[in-house]
Amino acid sequence: MVQQIRPYGDSWGDGQVQLSFTLPLPAGPKAREAANRLVAQMGLENVQIVHEKDLHGFTFFIIYGRCRHSVDLNQLPEVEADEQPMGFEEINAFIQERIGRRIVVVGACTGTDAHTVGLDAIMNMKGYQGEYGLERYPWFETYNLGSQIPNEALLQKAVEVQADAVLVSQVVTQRDIHIKNLTELVELAEAEGLRPRLILVVGGPRIDRRLAAELGFDAGFGVGTTARDVAGFLAKEVARRLERGE
Repeated sequence: MVQQIRPYGDSWGDGQVQLSFTLPLPAGPKAREAANRLVAQMGLENVQIVHEKDLHGFTFFIIYGRCRHSVDLNQLPEVEADEQPMGFEEINAFIQERIGRRIVVVGACTGTDAHTVGLDAIMNMKGYQGEYGLERYPWFETYNLGSQIPNEALLQKAVEVQADAVLVSQVVTQRDIHIKNLTELVELAEAEGLRPRLILVVGGPRIDRRLAAELGFDAGFGVGTTARDVAGFLAKEVARRLERGE
């Protein structure tokens, strides 16, 4: 049986969506017409420009519209369910019992990225959304190198402290610079013979598990990730590698 679904706005299957974008045109009739035509090509109907703001020669739009497209649920592949996350005390107890030593983690924002909000949310003691950062976990030893760290320096620190894992935060993604930075890190780790011994983790607003795997990372975490998610993954991965003698 076909199970078609569309976005939900005010009523079931009405296809209502909201999107925003910026056009390199000054605000005015020409910019509005360009926005309307662009959105029509995206497959939206009953288009309404609900917000328009001039950005010194550019125009930012917020638009409502009805999406004519749908998705057949029967055509979707099976997707693995996320594991039930462990709590703060559970993670520490797991590391103590299964690993018996502190997990060493080095983290940084690499390349030209100077935005440390995501990195600090995971690593700093105060954490994020009521979840303690890795610095607060007694069974983690952490080194937060901050922003604009060259990949070479990040790996050098990982070797110096005999790190189990390297965390990379990438917030600045214009022109896919994050792809370049992350690819370079993996290639450098492989060239120096460090890749097998390091757990490589990347996080950021445009990161997901699929992209992380394609780039050669062991895990990728996107928007909404807390330190507990990362801590739980690292604890299980270190334990798994120890059990396999890696």
